Amino acid sequence: MKKVLLTLMVALFALVAVSETVITVAAGAVGQELELTKKAAEKYMEIHPDVTVRVLDTPDMVQDRLGLYLQFLEARSPEIDVYQVDVIWPGDLAQHFVDLYEHNADKVVSMHFPAIVENNTVDGKLVAIPWFTDAGLLYYRTDLLEKYGLNPPTTWDELEEAAKIIQEGERKTNPDFWGFVWQGNAYEGLTCDALEWLASNDAGTIISPDKKITIANANAVEILEKAAGWVGTISPRGVLTFAEEDARAVWQTGNAAFTRNWPYAYSLSKGEDSAVAGKFEVPPLPAGKSGNEAATPGGWQLSESKNRKNSEKAPDFALLMA
Repeated sequence: MKKVLLTLMVALFALVAVSETVITVAAGAVGQELELTKKAAEKYMEIHPDVTVRVLDTPDMVQDRLGLYLQFLEARSPEIDVYQVDVIWPGDLAQHFVDLYEHNADKVVSMHFPAIVENNTVDGKLVAIPWFTDAGLLYYRTDLLEKYGLNPPTTWDELEEAAKIIQEGERKTNPDFWGFVWQGNAYEGLTCDALEWLASNDAGTIISPDKKITIANANAVEILEKAAGWVGTISPRGVLTFAEEDARAVWQTGNAAFTRNWPYAYSLSKGEDSAVAGKFEVPPLPAGKSGNEAATPGGWQLSESKNRKNSEKAPDFALLMA
């Protein structure tokens, strides 16, 4: 199926007149990513009326998006010029991308966090320019905490207890209500959540720098068993299929007291069609026994394919977005 999709897209791109300067950017559609990419494309085309920027909508699930990217990159396809890449991909995909320092990226990198720039630099080459950076956050219903006389939770134990109390009360009139929704599908989102649980509970790393397995410790077992216990109690069993947008849908329709998500959900939760607009706050994620909150860094970057059609225009567009 994926090969058929790839063939169809290549055929579509082939219809573009050879004389036309076209930049194709691969983007996701989680939250406002696609909308912002299209706005950037419109702005670029206003500045450069001789250029057409095409936005390719790619899968929201990161592993599906990566799989599609690899089909293009490993085939050395010139059909995509700019790739929107996850924060953990630069090292794995570096061989396919150009060094943006050779395209005046030094004028842009100073606007971004040095740690993210370092993350995107492989063997001295800037293979991706930061687009936006974020980290995991807790969202909670202020009206419901007030209704049940509860304080905002600062630990996972407090969140669990508050979620139980609110869920029990709200279920009297809303059987679809849940205490806490998060990303439980078998994908990168669950990895992000799990890393936050482990770090907040002083559970160390999964593998140490000297390549020893370190996750087999009491603190790790404790917090992972706690999280597993949420499924079917304060979280629906369906949470095991949830990605970011699934959790946001339950939260934003007013059917959850708490959710873990990224900053993109903030503006959407304030929208006119949101049942929680004006009724929520966004503090750091709760702490475990370490007493420290932990948030997985996220965000997306922009990379230029070595096989791109437009060797000069494509880097220019990526730097405009950055």
